[in-house]
Amino acid sequence: MGQVIQSKRTFLLTATAALATPMLARAQQATPDRNASSFFTQDWQDHFQSLGKGAILADITSRVLHYWDPDGTYHLYPSSVPLTEELTRRGYSEIVRKRVGPSWTPTANMRERDPTLPQRMEGGEPGNPLGTYAMYLTWPAYLIHGTHDTRKIGRQSSSGCIGLYNEHIADLFGRTQVGCQVRLL
Repeated sequence: MGQVIQSKRTFLLTATAALATPMLARAQQATPDRNASSFFTQDWQDHFQSLGKGAILADITSRVLHYWDPDGTYHLYPSSVPLTEELTRRGYSEIVRKRVGPSWTPTANMRERDPTLPQRMEGGEPGNPLGTYAMYLTWPAYLIHGTHDTRKIGRQSSSGCIGLYNEHIADLFGRTQVGCQVRLL
């Protein structure tokens, strides 16, 4: 009797796995709505002349941020990217300042698109879209920052900034110096 129960159990588990396999395979395929990055490892020398104080490459197409420490150590972080090409800034910049618990002031364009946005949100305030850390670029209103809304990572979801999971921005923030070169590609 024990072997009959075991055989039925084995049969049911095997049959369930066989039926579920095609569904799992389809779920893992990338779709525009999927919260995942598809990327290739980059070489800093393809984008920068030297590492200097470090280098950040934010690849908007693959939705990933590459970082090289001044000694060449490589780090990779999935990111959110701008909603539209119109909101996207591309080119070279650098980190000009860093803030823990950044406050957020929506730009005039953001408030025009969404009049319900507050005038300002202080750091640490629930709903602050900048998360726990922010690094400001030479371009006004363009930042690399964290987010409390983890659904945004791997998606086109920002008004121009590059967003990271809060734990990833904490790691990057600790590694990155003011003056670090940045390229948005």
